[in-house]
Amino acid sequence: MRDIPAGARIAVVGAVVGAGACALPVLRQGVPWAAVALLAGLYALCEWPPSCPVLASGASPAQWGLPRSNEVESLGKKLRAWGGVNVPIASGSFFPVLLAAAFLLPPAAAALVAVPGALIASVEEEPRRVRRVWRAAQLAIAASAAAGAHVLLGGREALGGRGAAAAPDFPYALLPAGVAALVFCLVLTALDGLILATAERRPLRTAWRGLLLRSLAPHCVHGFAGLMMAVLWRSRFGPLAALFVLLPMYISCWVFAQYHRERAAHRATIRALVQAVDIKDKYTRGHSERVGRASEMIARELGMEEGRLEVIRFAGILHDVGKLGVPTRVLRKDGPLTPEERAVIELHPEYGHEMVRGIGFLGEARAAILHHHERLDGSGYPYGLAGGQIPEAARVVAVADAFDAMTSTRSYRRARPVAAAVTELERCAGAQFDPRMVGGLVRALSRYGWHVEVTADEPQGFGARGNVPPSRPVGTPAGPARGPAEDLLPAPPATGRISPLSDDGEPGPRPHPGPGLPGPRPSNAQGA
Repeated sequence: MRDIPAGARIAVVGAVVGAGACALPVLRQGVPWAAVALLAGLYALCEWPPSCPVLASGASPAQWGLPRSNEVESLGKKLRAWGGVNVPIASGSFFPVLLAAAFLLPPAAAALVAVPGALIASVEEEPRRVRRVWRAAQLAIAASAAAGAHVLLGGREALGGRGAAAAPDFPYALLPAGVAALVFCLVLTALDGLILATAERRPLRTAWRGLLLRSLAPHCVHGFAGLMMAVLWRSRFGPLAALFVLLPMYISCWVFAQYHRERAAHRATIRALVQAVDIKDKYTRGHSERVGRASEMIARELGMEEGRLEVIRFAGILHDVGKLGVPTRVLRKDGPLTPEERAVIELHPEYGHEMVRGIGFLGEARAAILHHHERLDGSGYPYGLAGGQIPEAARVVAVADAFDAMTSTRSYRRARPVAAAVTELERCAGAQFDPRMVGGLVRALSRYGWHVEVTADEPQGFGARGNVPPSRPVGTPAGPARGPAEDLLPAPPATGRISPLSDDGEPGPRPHPGPGLPGPRPSNAQGA
């Protein structure tokens, strides 16, 4: 608990107290303990991976908390780490059991059904005990609230009873069941946002954004399945017939497992591409992952929808995949590049776009890969786009790319302090970078900070290569490049047209294209 933020500790304790208050009435009212035990055992069986052969054989342990609706992994990872409720491979797919308990049992008894399963469920990150306790409390409160709403609307009577004389009151029975499912969804969504805001330090204005809309449809389906279970449970066929409703849930689990295995294969493909780039250009190892992280931070701070965050992160990770088409001798060249070599380097965005153009799930990331070296004033490459012609994702990646280039220590030059890099980005905003993206990065850094890392191996210390220049004030023009082709283009000799920031993230000039070299060329390419 010591490593958990104070706000999150208060949230967990408050949820536990609330869950205890919901379950306390079982001590003074008649409770059908046999039904409670059966439903609680059934839910625990569903939550316990080794007891679910379909899932255990089809999903890895890391998949036992994937989003319970079509959420992006960036949000799902945070929620499943806290046993979040938007994760359907495990408990989310078996919410009909909890909702059936809400329809069949008093509110206090319904709260107890969720506890055993939540306490034995798989949790990925430490502290696991605290996360399981949070999950149990969260589900107990939601189940109790749903049961209370169902009782208030006369749902118990509408379910009927055993025998033909007490048939369910359809379609009225759908109303209390639908309201109960909605209450269940609202409570879980509210608590999800609370834990994201307190434990993950998500901004309050974005902590709850999109959670309800993504969860509403799945929970309505779960509510309908729970109603079918409850009706069959109360019918003359008894509880055994109600178990057949879970068969579609197992099928849906299998479908979700197939879907997420495909997504895992996509991520593995991206990792393989990044590793290939890192092996080819050892001087910028780790750069791609950090640019992806910074790009996601900027996009989140700008309030982009959750569905775009993963795509923006992929764009940052793969922005330099075109290096694979650049000769290794050019990438690792220690001296300044010749005009011909610079022309080859400037083709890497197009190489990268060609490599990923057929990967449909990347979406707008493909345009970002193609255009991340464009500049707001139109002096960038490969097509010389300006202003709003540059795709938004590319403008995000451009800022993240330059920021990491300036703040990463390479074997051939020292890193700039974060504050100095931010100052340089702000100076170049409006000419090279989109001011909105720069502002988003500044706000994200003030909120989350940034861990500056050494990119390349340097076992003999920074002075081993003998070409590490001393630190210089921000805004001082760079001299001729002395290291490898960092970030694909080192600062050229101080002749030619001045640009706010050279392509290695350092202030410096950018020359006019020499004889026979391609300059910015117009194109109607859309990037994807």
